[in-house]
Amino acid sequence: MSTYQTDGRHPVRVLVFAASLRAQSLNDRLASLAATVAEEKGGTVDRATMADFDCPSYDHDVEAEAGQPDGAMRLRERLVTADAFVIASPEYNASMPGVLKNAIDWASRFRPQPFNGRQALLLSASPSMAGGNRGLWALRIPLEHLGARVYPDMFSLAQAHEAFDAAGRIANATLQQRFEATIECFLDLVEAAKHYRPLKKQWVEYLGERPDERIDRVEHTSIEGVGGR
Repeated sequence: MSTYQTDGRHPVRVLVFAASLRAQSLNDRLASLAATVAEEKGGTVDRATMADFDCPSYDHDVEAEAGQPDGAMRLRERLVTADAFVIASPEYNASMPGVLKNAIDWASRFRPQPFNGRQALLLSASPSMAGGNRGLWALRIPLEHLGARVYPDMFSLAQAHEAFDAAGRIANATLQQRFEATIECFLDLVEAAKHYRPLKKQWVEYLGERPDERIDRVEHTSIEGVGGR
């Protein structure tokens, strides 16, 4: 965990991890690069791994009897201490990895719900020409449903097995510049959301349903509740 500050940027804290359990996966390399660039652009980075958040398959009976597993508790703790999160996720069969979806499902059971109101940036790396992009579209769905503010731009590194140089950066200078610009613009948005606008919002799991207090999942948050001004 490191902190660097550039002139003029107010503090923002970003959780960064790859959604692969394999050590030295392509997406872990991309997550490491994202962490490095975020620090260079003035962010504070909390670098994690998917293994930190690994959980047994979600089972409501297990939750009722034993509570939340350690992996879900760690994910919640690191989300609530961050202003934003960055996930570099591989594409499995045109979708997200099951281990990531399972961790999201577990963590979503906490109250207050930890994804709500946090800014998110999605990345992917793949040997394919699509760079794992289809999996990111699938990943947006549960995160946006849970109230995360998912950044419109997503970075998918195609032919990633040949894309990194010896220093861990993207060998193609234009792609490296675009990657850095994406990270910097995302940090600008996180900073603005945290420090400049007293936003208030609500999260309703199924907006427009008939209200029923027995099953409603409704939360009201403000920027102060996410990270303070």
